[in-house]
Amino acid sequence: MQEILFAILFLVIGFLLLIKGADFFVDGSSAVAKLLRVPPIIIGLTVVAMGTSLPELAVSVTASMSGNNALAVSNVVGSNVFNLMVVCGLCAVFTPLAIQRDSLTKEFPFSIFCGVLLLALGYAGMAVGRLDGLVLLALFAVYMIIMVRTALKARAGNAAMAAEEAAMEHDIRPLPLWECILFIVGGLVAIKFGGDFVVDGATTVAAALGLSQNLIGLTIVAVGTSLPELVTSIVAARKKELDMALGNVIGSNIFNILLILGVAAVISPVTFIFENMIDIVLLTGMSLLVWIFGWTRQRLSRTEGIVMLAIYAAYLVYICIR
Repeated sequence: MQEILFAILFLVIGFLLLIKGADFFVDGSSAVAKLLRVPPIIIGLTVVAMGTSLPELAVSVTASMSGNNALAVSNVVGSNVFNLMVVCGLCAVFTPLAIQRDSLTKEFPFSIFCGVLLLALGYAGMAVGRLDGLVLLALFAVYMIIMVRTALKARAGNAAMAAEEAAMEHDIRPLPLWECILFIVGGLVAIKFGGDFVVDGATTVAAALGLSQNLIGLTIVAVGTSLPELVTSIVAARKKELDMALGNVIGSNIFNILLILGVAAVISPVTFIFENMIDIVLLTGMSLLVWIFGWTRQRLSRTEGIVMLAIYAAYLVYICIR
């Protein structure tokens, strides 16, 4: 019993370090981007999305290095399901989310493609090997290059983008360069140790209670590492930065598969189990459903948000009883 209590304490401390570390990293990186006059849209699609994905990266890489590969896969898949159904669903309940046509024709389909690709790679040998990891990382690099080029191109001569940039000036606190570096380095250190604590705590709890690492990864760890996405997107939605709210979720889901599982697989081949395949199929189905919701009126309504939350609740019940 004492061992479980200590493991839960480690989990809580780890989650706090992950959340605050990601917060510091995003603040520092955003301030640097402002100093370098990088457009806010690029900050949202890259720095914010990557910053909120750092907890998943820390947990999955730590799990891969320690041989807990089941936790690495389930953390990514569980986080993506949570991001899509709960983060987007809650944001839609707060404020109906308008979705740009470009997101529906480019980013969203690409996120679905990433899920299908992961399913194919996993099914081929019931593992994502080092070569597969390199393929995922190469796709991530290409995606980042295309995204930044597209954003810069769209910004040129766009008066609406200039107005958005002016509005964002008030949301990014100006910091001196030394403080930016301190925030970034301090955030990364907190994320590193937070990832260690979460993996160690989750593994201990799973072993003590007789639960599988897959179940722990899909629930406790996935929800804990997705808290930055949840907070960031809800704050963005309440501030009417609706593109930022949805872009953060889509970007994070793409990062989770391509970057996080890519890095984890390169470090140590990630073994798949049958439940992983089912979860990825369900993730792909949920992604298609939200994509269809988006195409109806190019927005997610409050009713659709409630439906998404109900589907996630049903999914939780399913993974707990299977």
